[in-house]
Amino acid sequence: MDLSLAGDKKRPRRSSRARAPSTVGSFQHDILCIIFSFLDCFDLASCSVVCKSWSATINKSKLLQLFYRKQWQTGLFGSSNWSKECPEKSWNDYLEEMAVERHRLALQEGRIRVDHLRGHSVGGEQCRTKMGLLLTGVGDKVMRLWSLESYKCVGEYLIPDRVRLVDFDFDESKIVGLVGTRICIWRQNGISRIFPSHEGTFSKGLCMRYCDPEAVVGCEDGTVRVFDMYSRKCSQIVRAHEGPVKCLCLSDDQLILSGSSLGDVTLSALSSGERVVKLRSQDSSGIKTLCFNPCSHQVFAGTATGYGLCWDLRMGLLWKTRVSQNSVYSMQHQRNDASTLAVGGIDGVLRLLNQNTGEVISRCILDGYLSPSSQNTLGATQRTRGRRLSEDTAIDSILRSCRPPITCLAVGMKKVITTHNSKYIRIWKFDRS
Repeated sequence: MDLSLAGDKKRPRRSSRARAPSTVGSFQHDILCIIFSFLDCFDLASCSVVCKSWSATINKSKLLQLFYRKQWQTGLFGSSNWSKECPEKSWNDYLEEMAVERHRLALQEGRIRVDHLRGHSVGGEQCRTKMGLLLTGVGDKVMRLWSLESYKCVGEYLIPDRVRLVDFDFDESKIVGLVGTRICIWRQNGISRIFPSHEGTFSKGLCMRYCDPEAVVGCEDGTVRVFDMYSRKCSQIVRAHEGPVKCLCLSDDQLILSGSSLGDVTLSALSSGERVVKLRSQDSSGIKTLCFNPCSHQVFAGTATGYGLCWDLRMGLLWKTRVSQNSVYSMQHQRNDASTLAVGGIDGVLRLLNQNTGEVISRCILDGYLSPSSQNTLGATQRTRGRRLSEDTAIDSILRSCRPPITCLAVGMKKVITTHNSKYIRIWKFDRS
């Protein structure tokens, strides 16, 4: 072979300037607008936080506003809210309203899948959820913090001195619990403090909520005691009820709402301890659970005889509905949702109510059986279906295994978490797609 001829062949010249790799900021504005126009509002929201240029493109082109206007005009938000004139809203308002609407539709119409998470060796009675995390406990001597995405346990918190854990709540930096007649605060590295220093400083505590820096305890003697969590001292004693305080909730504007075993609900000022108003349920069986919706100024209560009640703080009693033949243990709603209320109790049926009328929209139970495999492994999960009951279905005819008593529930986006004083925590997922 003639090597000289081979060497005469012209080889393609390499570009003196290497082609730069494409980045998220290298697309032209018009191309981005075309791509973004095919996305829905939640995909647009995700794209808006990728980089500043994408965020500016989405905001300046008003793609989300156009998408929202189309959905509004086609009646996505229901006939009661429909009008030809779409209201002007901020970016966050658009997303929040659409997310809440999807949540409402999923709970009322979606298919139900139930994940059974083995969370405790003994019964877990209570649960709280926020920020994609789930805190469970009461029963055995440990609280566990779970990721709702992976179902991995991300923290364990031991109960001190073999004292019963009565109630608890948490935020991004700490867990606050009522243990016996003392308050305990856990950090990531363990117990931070416990106070008062001696048992029996106040009457037996039955429930607790906190709003940093104050923890509020409902007591057996009818008082509500307010503690400063940093000075560790009792700052207020509110004479709220003649009977034991069974449940509490706190409003964003510094109000304490408390329910008693005698059937009354009182509102007291957190700052002064003065009782503001007394709401009468006309049900002497006792209030078992309370929740407050700041969006609608509505207070919801469940009673020991199965009634659900709702007061508007501006108008008085709105409705009273017999939701169950047995005691209602827990009721909650998704934050910023003024449409749907989740209710659970001793009969084990998960009920979804219209917040404004008290109408029972749906009744849900478990459908299917757990396999015996992996039941002894902490953190193990199994999945079954859930089903909705028809209006004429008799609850007593349903097997108890399909409706274990609901001792507590918490509501997340398109999901409801329930505890049953058993080893399993159940995550009900509602999917409309």
